[in-house]
Amino acid sequence: MDRQGNHRLRKGRHSEQGRLYLLTTVTRNRAPIFKNLPFARATIQQLRLSDQEACCRTLAWVLMPDHLHWLIELGHGTLGELMCAFKSRSSCALYRAGADRRRIWQPGFHDRALRREQDIRAVARYIIANPIRAGLVQRAGEYSHWDCVWL
Repeated sequence: MDRQGNHRLRKGRHSEQGRLYLLTTVTRNRAPIFKNLPFARATIQQLRLSDQEACCRTLAWVLMPDHLHWLIELGHGTLGELMCAFKSRSSCALYRAGADRRRIWQPGFHDRALRREQDIRAVARYIIANPIRAGLVQRAGEYSHWDCVWL
């Protein structure tokens, strides 16, 4: 069942092709399922498929044990369609990889449109530094579940 207030995440949401967005989505009950390497790799494969299908152009991402930060330039479709497809495909991939057949992702997602004048590389560095801030590693290079077009 959706938590009260989830509908507010969608209120006023606007999707604009070619616009830059920082997307964040969380696993159900913040379960740290991506500590499992095959589960993380299966999810990353689905993330990359979104680029191959021209739904978006990924600029940076980090897959944390219980959530994903994803910096994109939106391609065809809407943010909702992109996230729905990603969550659905990644859930199916996780089930095939042996994950329990339960809801993987929390309903909804957070998005933030970025202005062109913002330093996009600074946002990317912030994303990539997430494992350091979480105390998982000392340096970004020690964490294997991230990528960035500039680094």
